[in-house]
Amino acid sequence: MTAETKDTNPKDRIGSKKLPLSLLSGTAKIEWCLAQLEGALKYGTWNWRSAGIRTSIYLDALERHLEKFKNGEDRDPATLVHHLGSVMACAAIILDAEPLGKLTDDRPPRAPTSEMIDKAQERVLFLLDLYRDENPYNFTIEDSEDGRTGTVKSILR
Repeated sequence: MTAETKDTNPKDRIGSKKLPLSLLSGTAKIEWCLAQLEGALKYGTWNWRSAGIRTSIYLDALERHLEKFKNGEDRDPATLVHHLGSVMACAAIILDAEPLGKLTDDRPPRAPTSEMIDKAQERVLFLLDLYRDENPYNFTIEDSEDGRTGTVKSILR
């Protein structure tokens, strides 16, 4: 008998069909929490639920944090909050504000972006096939002088 079929507790049968919140990473929740704490200390707890938010403000903040992370900066140098924790906080606030009627959705008018992404897959496959015999050097953050500044070493090794 496995844990899924054990019949000693009727709660198991019901509980195993509910939302499995235990799947969420503790590490990610900690970093998200620190980002939310920073915001609470700066702006007040749950401020967006009272004041409301504009989607664009939080998407812009999310993208700034994501770009800094992609550029090799893991944590904000002033607060030591992980940029991905801040990304999570921005996304969570948007998700939380919407069902409460506190979200002003000021995203631009729709474009056929989803269809364009799907259609671009054909071109990705074409390019992969076209260059299948190439083996270029793929630069990473380790190719920066100190591994974090983004100052790239000369490619002439």
